Amino acid sequence: MVELTKGQLRKVQMTELEMLEEVDRICKKCNIHYNIIAGTLLGAVRHGGFIPWDDDADVAMLRPEYEKFRNACKTELDTTRYEFQDHRNTKGYRWGYGKLRRKDTFFLREYQEQMPYFQGVFIDIFPLDAVPDNYCLRTLKNFECFCVRKILWSKIGKKADPCPVKRKVFQLLDKIPVGKVFAYYHQMIKKAAKKKTRMVRILMFPTPNSEWGYLRCWYENSTDTVFEGKVFWGIKDYDSYLSFKFGEYRELPPMEMRKAHPVSRLKV
Repeated sequence: MVELTKGQLRKVQMTELEMLEEVDRICKKCNIHYNIIAGTLLGAVRHGGFIPWDDDADVAMLRPEYEKFRNACKTELDTTRYEFQDHRNTKGYRWGYGKLRRKDTFFLREYQEQMPYFQGVFIDIFPLDAVPDNYCLRTLKNFECFCVRKILWSKIGKKADPCPVKRKVFQLLDKIPVGKVFAYYHQMIKKAAKKKTRMVRILMFPTPNSEWGYLRCWYENSTDTVFEGKVFWGIKDYDSYLSFKFGEYRELPPMEMRKAHPVSRLKV
């Protein structure tokens, strides 16, 4: 595993800042609504930019906007510098959301060495889909999301999980044809689109709260947000969102929690 120096980490962050600017450029040109979210929004509010130890950046769009962004990338993306990946255009890609990658870089997460696609420095582009407003139904939906996500993760989990029993389980899950898994995922998306609910979530990403979702209105109402001296769209009611997601978000976490993702190879 490569432990990033402060200089290397800052280079990664500045590369990700370039990609955030590219997303912002495309979205504003094509009238696509987005928000910086999660640790990126927290960094903007608490630090004025990247959380000092953070090595990624997150953007979210409600599903219709995400699909518009996917299509816009086909004609608007600066392909001399960037590549947009998701499971529909990248062979071997096993995530239920997109990544924008910087060409001529390398940022290989630990245990993902065998994945058969370009792995440059990236930012995540997350689609948000409706989940039931009824708590019991939303809890069941969360379990469904968990199961599908773990099947997709199995290609990595069968090597990466520290528990031998779980590695065996992932070996079995990895035998499920990935095409069938994504076909099921698309049925989940189609079903979610039938009703505009109060709650949304990223279906194929953990939702670490007992509500198993987030308020749709947070993502519908945005404001100019300064991040590393640049202006992006961020959730207007950031205090409610960040309090919901992180609790006392203005307090710094203990040192042992200030960690970047494990990386096995890096070129910036």
